[in-house]
Amino acid sequence: MAVGIWVLNDQLDLLQAALASSKPDQARVVLVEAEVSLRQRPHLQKQILFWSAQRHFAQELRRHGWTVDLLEGESHGEVLSTWQHDHGITELRVMEPADRPIREAIERLCRKAGWNAELIWLANNHFLWSPAEFRDWAGSKKQLRMEFFYREGRRRFDVLMEGDEPLGGRWNFDQENRKSPPRGLEGPTPMWFKPDAITTAVIRKLEGLQSLHELPGSSRPFKWGTNRVEALDVLENFITTRLAGFGPYQDAMVSKQTTLWHSLISPYINLGLLRPLEVIKTIERRGLEEKVPLASLEGVIRQLLGWREFTYGLYHHFGSQYPTSNALDAKAPLPLFLQELGGSGMGCVDTVLTDLKTSGYAHHIQRLMVLTNLGLLAGLEPQGLTAWFKAHFIDAHDWVMQTNVVGMGLWADGGRLGSKPYAASGRYINKMSDYCKGCRFNPAKRSGADACPFNVLYWDFMARHAVRFRNHPRMALMIRQLERIDGDELKAIRATAAGFEWAQPGQPPCS
Repeated sequence: MAVGIWVLNDQLDLLQAALASSKPDQARVVLVEAEVSLRQRPHLQKQILFWSAQRHFAQELRRHGWTVDLLEGESHGEVLSTWQHDHGITELRVMEPADRPIREAIERLCRKAGWNAELIWLANNHFLWSPAEFRDWAGSKKQLRMEFFYREGRRRFDVLMEGDEPLGGRWNFDQENRKSPPRGLEGPTPMWFKPDAITTAVIRKLEGLQSLHELPGSSRPFKWGTNRVEALDVLENFITTRLAGFGPYQDAMVSKQTTLWHSLISPYINLGLLRPLEVIKTIERRGLEEKVPLASLEGVIRQLLGWREFTYGLYHHFGSQYPTSNALDAKAPLPLFLQELGGSGMGCVDTVLTDLKTSGYAHHIQRLMVLTNLGLLAGLEPQGLTAWFKAHFIDAHDWVMQTNVVGMGLWADGGRLGSKPYAASGRYINKMSDYCKGCRFNPAKRSGADACPFNVLYWDFMARHAVRFRNHPRMALMIRQLERIDGDELKAIRATAAGFEWAQPGQPPCS
């Protein structure tokens, strides 16, 4: 029997389950670089990272004695069928993909191609909670809230605990971690890397394919790490230069300061180059040794042990119909400026999109309170916006974006993930950023030609959904405020909102 191990491009870990099921002299490893993945028009920075990290991992496997084939071709089926035949593969082992559609696609491929090899799935070991364990935790709970899941995770993995109680006597320090940015706020210089020969070859290949597939974003400069050693360096850099300052300004947004104190490790964890528990335990140990403020330390742990694991668990718990959710009946197509990564006329949106175009990155508040907040208020169609997020962000995968965009950002699931929509006006953006400075829209106005579109859309959103939210425990106050707006002004607000040319090709939406 000839055993083959197919390593998917977000499973780049020597300890991943399929590799752990065998030994270097007992199996042949295959990785695939298929151009079919470009049909979804991924951001150039994202695709460079995926393919370069995969090529670097092939090298690492060979150094550890594995026989490795890195195949390039148009489709996975084409190259894998030939590979299995040429090497007499009778058993193909694959670690369960984190993304549901990938497993479905592999099973379809197996049936369609008529592979002789038996397809063997190994349970995914890149998360701390398996889907079955999460399902057991969820049980018959009427509401699944991250806070309670996070506390269970702290107890289960003994993170920031003193016996059965949280370190410092509190489970979270959110109130300390929401400071507005003072003028001139600057974060530490992030750790970036120069492309090596492998990465340069990938950049050139994708630049050659860019016009054919209309790939968005910029390919250069490419500064992300592409192997485990570099990923560990980024983690170390975060701990030594950014961890202590992470908490207070983690929600802040500052022009030309895209990274601030954010860790920049999510792409590496999601590819398997860093292991979640090693990251959590390292941050905990070093943070306590170096007397990092507990608010900052807990804030990072909350993102990793809480939110990351929670959204992955919900993704599988909610099932295959969740992505089609559209509780608010949002139908507007994506505006042109999202496709072109700029040109909205709004200072906040264009600042975030410019950074995204260059790096494939924006931090979590830029995503939630600028981009998905805009999608929520404008009624953008959830599936289209989710696909856009999945294609454009360096750390994006299906399991990440379904819950974060459909649930957290757009409230398209009707509250299954979050109890209320994260709807915010321009006042929030003005408070938490410097984006409004120099913008031609006035963050204090809610009607008229120079009114901030976020203000206009915020009250238009409340008016559109007033019946739904009038008795909602966390939204009723805003509906009462809506009802106090003068009738003529409300008509002006709604007329301004209706005048935004969100769906007109070639027209800036706020002209």
